[in-house]
Amino acid sequence: MTPTQKLIELGITLPVPMAPVATYVPVSIAGNLVTVSGQLPAIDGKVAVTGKLGLNVSLEEGQHAARLCLINVLAQLNAALPNGLASITKIIRLGGFIAATPDFTQHAVVMNGASDLAVAVFGDIGRHARSTIGVPSLPLDAAVEVEGLFYLG
Repeated sequence: MTPTQKLIELGITLPVPMAPVATYVPVSIAGNLVTVSGQLPAIDGKVAVTGKLGLNVSLEEGQHAARLCLINVLAQLNAALPNGLASITKIIRLGGFIAATPDFTQHAVVMNGASDLAVAVFGDIGRHARSTIGVPSLPLDAAVEVEGLFYLG
């Protein structure tokens, strides 16, 4: 099953990619490597989950935010690559940034919202290395931001 077919099976429609909120490109391709800049948990171009984990965002809302971020990463890839998501032969790495209070410690659980979806869509090639970092704030008060590194085969 292709990633696009898997998304359909999961009931996910990729949105129109969100425009950058600052001076950067959303996707950078160098040889067989593709980097997707950090994506926010946006729906229809508006950040859907704002605030901080450990304060006013629940663990479940954080996981949902991470999932939305990955959907937006996939939308950027699909738009930037000539063969869309079918071009991806390996997810190398995902990076997650979690806006959280200093005493919040469940960053990895939040980021599983993105990682679990990556594996659900891509299967074994979706298994990836990962960093998850707690930060005091993110652009537009987003609760989560996810970036990725992908391999084209």
